[in-house]
Amino acid sequence: MSSQPTDPVPERSNDAAPDTTNLDFIRQIVAEDIARGTHAGRVHTRFPPEPNGYLHIGHAKSILLNYGIAQEFGGKFNLRFDDTNPEKEETEYVESIKRDTRWLGADWQEREYYASDYFDQLYEWAQYLIREGKAYVCSLDDKQIREWRGTVTSPGRLSPDRDRAAEESLTLLEQMKNGEFPDGTYTLRAKIDMTHPNMKMRDPLIYRIKRLPHHRTGDAWHIYPLYDFAHGQSDAIEEITHSICTLEFDVNRPLYDWFIDNLPVAHRPRQYEFARLNLTHTVLSKRKLLQLVEQKHVTGWDDPRMPTISALRRRGYTATALQTFCERIGVAKRDSTVDLALLEWAIRDELNLRANRVMAVLRPLKVVITNYPEDQEELIEAVNNPEDESAGTRQVPFSRELWVEREDFREEAPRKWFRFAPGREVRLKHAYFVTLQEVVKDDRGEVTELRCVYDAASRGGQSPDGRKVRGTLHWVSARHAVDAEIRLYDHLFATPTPDAGDDFIANLNPDSLEVLAGCKLEPSLASAQAGDRFQFMRQGYFCVDSVDTAPDRLVFNRTVTLKDSWTKIEAKAKK
Repeated sequence: MSSQPTDPVPERSNDAAPDTTNLDFIRQIVAEDIARGTHAGRVHTRFPPEPNGYLHIGHAKSILLNYGIAQEFGGKFNLRFDDTNPEKEETEYVESIKRDTRWLGADWQEREYYASDYFDQLYEWAQYLIREGKAYVCSLDDKQIREWRGTVTSPGRLSPDRDRAAEESLTLLEQMKNGEFPDGTYTLRAKIDMTHPNMKMRDPLIYRIKRLPHHRTGDAWHIYPLYDFAHGQSDAIEEITHSICTLEFDVNRPLYDWFIDNLPVAHRPRQYEFARLNLTHTVLSKRKLLQLVEQKHVTGWDDPRMPTISALRRRGYTATALQTFCERIGVAKRDSTVDLALLEWAIRDELNLRANRVMAVLRPLKVVITNYPEDQEELIEAVNNPEDESAGTRQVPFSRELWVEREDFREEAPRKWFRFAPGREVRLKHAYFVTLQEVVKDDRGEVTELRCVYDAASRGGQSPDGRKVRGTLHWVSARHAVDAEIRLYDHLFATPTPDAGDDFIANLNPDSLEVLAGCKLEPSLASAQAGDRFQFMRQGYFCVDSVDTAPDRLVFNRTVTLKDSWTKIEAKAKK
């Protein structure tokens, strides 16, 4: 694949002034640039991840913003990996990033690039800066560089090598490149201003020695460019028009511009910053997410409790729900924290319309209908989705022995208890009215079975004589039930602001996962495939797990509850 973009610039008419009334501030900038003829009216964006971890929902916001702008303004969109640190980067991360970006709907077509594509050009530009007297090879080690940089209130100290002759620096840089020195012996630094109020401008590093193989270039290089050097120059090479990044990079913008100003680049991109996504009950630092994975607080990057895109997909979130969420929170100039309930609302709202309703008993208790013939069974018609008439109906088997939820029974029930209790009548969804007559217990006093009678005239759950039955319960025929493992996921962190303390690990929610074995599902779910989504009546929305489900093992993940559940978690956290 060629490292240089060669696509023709699309023609565009700039006669009419753009209507920016309802645009966010980034789109307003783009529209105004088009109207002025900036970049010849072109729009070219990119998503430039570092392949040192899996993408999370904050990256989803950036992907959808960059790709959305390219689509809306008739422009182009690149996927570029800023792969300048072989110590932390892996091919696994590259592949996961491509998979997640594609799943979100962003199409980079053939424009897949890597900073490593430009290593030769970047090296030549480093040499250029040396020859221009704007860079030098420095022998200070990492600790000394930090100490000599000064503080926000005191200026830095000049490196003893700052006035090193250009020819000597060029020779040393070549030797660094050839692997003639150990790691940390030398660095290449830009010669800017050690008294600059912006610490990023105090002779920042351009290259450092890392005698490590690169996932794409192998052992070809023994030095690697720093992100701040490679990033802007890669934008320039790809002729990016709008370099859109999150707000924490605003302090990097002067350095971004300094490199562009002092190098012979043919194209000048411009950096714009927007507020990053912050979510309650969530951490979005890749370093912290990696810590969760390495310390086995989760099962991996795609653990459904993680905020990674792969985890959200595995949990049952859809790309359109993430798009809806990102559109709802918008693009702002100031950082803020978004309530996780808004993300849950987005998927709940979508699945309410799309997900078929099915019956699943998570904590089963046997019900025997004593006046129902033992050898009889029948098919009950059930509506698949009351929100979608086109979803039709299905046939659910009904028999003498059923499974119901254990929590739907109380031996001593309050007056307004509308579920199973001795002598009380309930409606079985789509089926019949039944009345509990006898409670069977084992030697330890545990309830093992409920014995009921049914009203044969109430088929379809309709009253034959107009009497009212307040409680309607879901059920599964014991003879036809499908066994499954159900995983009930909740917030990974018990507190809304897990980053607030010194140790975010201490804020993990010990009840973030409950695994239920031996759950009983209606037989229509026997053919469910990985990724299929359903509403379990009265339980929530669930998705067939894409990792652990096998021909002999059916595993469902809870995507989201039917209603918000975190007041319970916060109450526990306060105890």
